[in-house]
Amino acid sequence: PLSVSPAADPAVISPQDPTLLIGSSLVATCTVSPDFPLKAEDLYWTLNGRRLPAASYAALGPSTLSVALARLNGSRQQSGDNLVCHSRDGGILAGSCLYVGLPPEKPVNITCWSKNMKDLTCKWAPGTEGETFLHTNYTLKYKRRWYGQDNTCQEYHTAGTYSCHIPKDLALFTPYEIWVEASNRLGVAVSDVVMLDILDVVTTDPPSDVHVSRVGDLEDQLSVRWSSPPALKDFLFQAKYQIQYRVEDSSEWKVVDDVGNQTSCRLAGLRPGTVYFVQVRCNPFSIYGSKKAGIWSDWSNPTAASTPRSERVAGGCDPKGGEQNTTLRRELKQFFGWVKKHAYGCSNLGIKLYDQWRVWLQKSHKTRNQV
Repeated sequence: PLSVSPAADPAVISPQDPTLLIGSSLVATCTVSPDFPLKAEDLYWTLNGRRLPAASYAALGPSTLSVALARLNGSRQQSGDNLVCHSRDGGILAGSCLYVGLPPEKPVNITCWSKNMKDLTCKWAPGTEGETFLHTNYTLKYKRRWYGQDNTCQEYHTAGTYSCHIPKDLALFTPYEIWVEASNRLGVAVSDVVMLDILDVVTTDPPSDVHVSRVGDLEDQLSVRWSSPPALKDFLFQAKYQIQYRVEDSSEWKVVDDVGNQTSCRLAGLRPGTVYFVQVRCNPFSIYGSKKAGIWSDWSNPTAASTPRSERVAGGCDPKGGEQNTTLRRELKQFFGWVKKHAYGCSNLGIKLYDQWRVWLQKSHKTRNQV
């Protein structure tokens, strides 16, 4: 065991905690303290726990060993890569963090929205590449356009990794300038400035209490009803709505744009006997006449309902007559034609036989559709 004073550092690495661009090379040295009876040949190096080859070492003095690192890759962790000088028995003599990466890119795609006309949430993207391999700090700043002083947003990561929320103290009828600054050990980058008025970026929660129901016995229609978002009652905004719907076995949504500001709508031209999923969203627009397109809310949770089936029981009463009576006659003709082939005498006629025919008819329809 080595006997030294507790205050003595076993060795010193130079440079200590350097910051380098990706692709750079580095020569680091480990110099043992005179209080330690160790020579250069008693030392070795590791990087992130992996022993570096002796071919990269060079003794620069009796107690100094260097290591050469070429074409460095980005740091594996944002806290830096660990370059460590060891004694022959594996003991740690000194360590240094290598920060290898890229300067930040200019943040892009800043978008903002307000849910109560006093707050503002903004999000952005960290440039086209994004990855710098170094801890990069993002700061959202804002000010009134002509006479305001710079303010800094404090509540980060509220709507994702690259986002910040300003909870209060924003003025109406005043344009704001908003930008994002990105900084790390290799530099600073500033986004373009976005200008907005709070009234132009108001949004709400999705409409609530969405109900989907059948419209009597109409086989191709469903009725959709919903409640306005509560926030609309608290400030002078109206709303326009959109509906989207899809059949149960499809991922393709069909959008209904012309709903306007009503809170109900009837979907027509649907398939009989089919389950549909329906969603509604809201876009508030100001009575002050904003020319902006507005910001749509998220879609409501899907609500499901099915249209009635088109099959009718033979012999049932149909007050509409006409075309449906013709359909009934055709079905009866098909039924009695099938009975001649599958039943033996009229004594076997009954509702059970009719049910068997309906099953046969459905199967034959499926077969034709597949062909």
